[in-house]
Amino acid sequence: MAERITIQDIADELGVSRNTVSKAINNTGLLAESTRQKVLKKAIEMGYKQFSYVNISHFEKSEPAAADKSSKMEISLFTSNFIGNSHFASTMLDKFQRELSTLGYSFTMHRLQDTEIKNLQMPAAYNKEKTAGIMCIEMFDLAYCSMLCGLDIPLLLVDSPVTGLDKPLGADRLIMDNQSNIHVFVKEMVRRGKTRIGFIGKTTHCQSFFERYMGYRNAMYLSGLPCPDEYCITGDNPGQKTFEGSAYQDYLMEQLRNLDTLPDVFICANDFIAIDTLQVFKKLGISVPGDVYLCGFDDSPESRIMSPTLTTIHIHSQIMGFSAVNLLMSRIKEPSLNFRTVHTETRLIYRESTED
Repeated sequence: MAERITIQDIADELGVSRNTVSKAINNTGLLAESTRQKVLKKAIEMGYKQFSYVNISHFEKSEPAAADKSSKMEISLFTSNFIGNSHFASTMLDKFQRELSTLGYSFTMHRLQDTEIKNLQMPAAYNKEKTAGIMCIEMFDLAYCSMLCGLDIPLLLVDSPVTGLDKPLGADRLIMDNQSNIHVFVKEMVRRGKTRIGFIGKTTHCQSFFERYMGYRNAMYLSGLPCPDEYCITGDNPGQKTFEGSAYQDYLMEQLRNLDTLPDVFICANDFIAIDTLQVFKKLGISVPGDVYLCGFDDSPESRIMSPTLTTIHIHSQIMGFSAVNLLMSRIKEPSLNFRTVHTETRLIYRESTED
């Protein structure tokens, strides 16, 4: 068996510090872009675990020549929401766009209106004749995504609608690992004697929320613990589109007031739901972590500066960007490939909201 490549191995090859390599791979801290690019390229060349499935040929400067054979040189991004700096996809899109430019592709962004989604219409500025492929982020309407799957255009869904009992969507999917670190977190909470654990977040909002909820339930089952319905706050106010802000806090307030007892821990479907939950706790006089532990997901910038700082699960946006390019380019090159779902690695980070 080949020896496993470590961060220290990459650092030794480049003559830089282990900390520099870690910052580049995990997209943390301040680092010159040229240094980040050099480290990531070396990590791919050496077969570091996070990049073991990335084909280095896709990132060589000679690749645009192959792309020039096609008259369709544009990748379109479809999204239903604004993707700000706090969204995990912000860094991912930056990496995705940089890599596309080396392959000779331009990149256009289309924010769909509610009426376009409802009427299954393509965005007004979309040009099918120039489009080589489509990537969707924050597109969770099942009917709309099903329509896109029928267009015979290479399609990548970054996260996706919950298909449930419907047939799978005919598209490649890129999703972060939503379950493994929730399992690790639940195991650690049980070790600390925190056995009453709940979940907050609408499970049918998107595939990631659904997988995180199932990760929680699976971990509780494997630990021999129940998942009481009253500890699973998985709905919302009727007609609510987003899950942050005053309307969602009103829903949480109502649900939490109805609890006879608090669980020891709440796992939230993402950091912003955790932040809303914390705001409601403060209004109810509930202390975090004194009365209840709180865990989020995404490792948003807000999770690091809120008080208390939030235990969360970090998404490696850089590798998601690389993986998105790899999946979409391979689909463009070989449209007949079986559809693939790729889960990328995540990392559990303990902070003050769990007394760490």
